[in-house]
Amino acid sequence: MAAFFETIFKPDFVFAILRISSPILFAALASVIAEKAGVVNIGLEGMMMISALFGTLISYWTQSWLVGVLGAIVIGVMLGAMMGFFSLRMRTNIILVGIAINMLGAGGTVFLLYMFTGMRGNTSSLSSPNILIPTIDIPLIKDIPIVGQILSGHALLTYIAFFLVFVVWFMLYKTSLGLNIRAVGENGNAARSVGISVTRIRYVALMLSGALAGLGGAYMSMYYSQSWNNGIVAGRGFIALAAQAMGRGEPVGTMFSSLLFGLAQALETRVSGLQNVSSYLVASIPYVVTILGLVIYMISARRKVRRMHQKMKREQMETIKDSSTHGGTHDR
Repeated sequence: MAAFFETIFKPDFVFAILRISSPILFAALASVIAEKAGVVNIGLEGMMMISALFGTLISYWTQSWLVGVLGAIVIGVMLGAMMGFFSLRMRTNIILVGIAINMLGAGGTVFLLYMFTGMRGNTSSLSSPNILIPTIDIPLIKDIPIVGQILSGHALLTYIAFFLVFVVWFMLYKTSLGLNIRAVGENGNAARSVGISVTRIRYVALMLSGALAGLGGAYMSMYYSQSWNNGIVAGRGFIALAAQAMGRGEPVGTMFSSLLFGLAQALETRVSGLQNVSSYLVASIPYVVTILGLVIYMISARRKVRRMHQKMKREQMETIKDSSTHGGTHDR
């Protein structure tokens, strides 16, 4: 037990939490935007896989990590547009479209890798410093004991991930686009009645969602694993959906949920190195946290619904009392 606490109460453990949480946060914010528009982007896993592959390949072909990241974003936007085309234009069930993208990400990427490079399974031989996302040492902060070890030295995309929490919140609640997205998600027919194009807004939301998923994919292959391999995303797209649900679909709440899942995965990595600890028990930590988190979310959601019903009943009772009082007055 002493070894366990000694392992987790270190600055590098908190550093690992931030590092591991970042790709989950990208995908979770992508889910937030889609959910606010009234669509479910269940294809995040496949989007991240495909974007991760093309981010690595484009950065290798151009020898520029920045072009690779931009390429991953473009691929994500294209996948979001494709998802919108089949679900909104062709009227295909969006869940089935998401499953198809996930299947393409799981199996199609292996074929694409072989078609473009002749490689099978991974791109480790392509890795070089030019195609990896650089790390940033923050001036002044890096020299502060403990704080510098936690906050400085992360990849550029790590800082961008947490900055995007504010950007997404601002976009959703302080811009006309965000107002339209929320209006469409809350009541599409009402939004259509005031001249908002529901289809166009949902297209935009899915493409923004794809762009964020693309950033998550680029992070995984161009920094976290430093190469692409089959299964690199490892369920983070689905974990992001759980993080978005636990965060009640709000950017800040989703950030904290993503950090919780990052904590679980960091804990799995650290505990696996301790002696006399079952590897099966360690491997189950992220999934147990996911299940517990969703149970807590379900309980809180049910309580919220119950409170809303009670409030509506009270308002109805007050309305009935008022109407009866006014009726009695008129009778007199």
